[in-house]
Amino acid sequence: MTQAPHGPAHDVTELLRELTVQLRLLNRQVSDRLGLQDVDLECLDLISRTGPLTPSALARAADLHPATVTGVADRLERAGWIRREKVPADRRAVHLTADADRAAAVLGLYLPLREAIGAVCADFDAAELAVVARFLERVGAAGRRATEDLAAGQ
Repeated sequence: MTQAPHGPAHDVTELLRELTVQLRLLNRQVSDRLGLQDVDLECLDLISRTGPLTPSALARAADLHPATVTGVADRLERAGWIRREKVPADRRAVHLTADADRAAAVLGLYLPLREAIGAVCADFDAAELAVVARFLERVGAAGRRATEDLAAGQ
């Protein structure tokens, strides 16, 4: 079904594009404040949210070449953001683990946004927020599929 060039779905798509740009700009400010490269901040976020991760798992999650992840991990470890820890079950493997105190400092830079989102959410009831959450979950899944399709050459 072809979508009209304008209308509610178009408006939502354009608003999501604008949000993506604003979040990228915020992330760049956070990266600059912390003295990190953008890719380092992205990887630190992945490690903090889903870690500990092996370097290969991080490479897959971030869609980065393993050699790039090695460089990122080296920079993050030197700066004290992460630790490499031996995996007890496999002496050859390491996990990348975020330093909890340093990760909390990163989250602190996002506190104004989190508080603003909380204020916006206060204007909606639980049922409305459930719809928004379901929408965002489905949009995230659509984004992952589109990324996977492009990576596969489709």
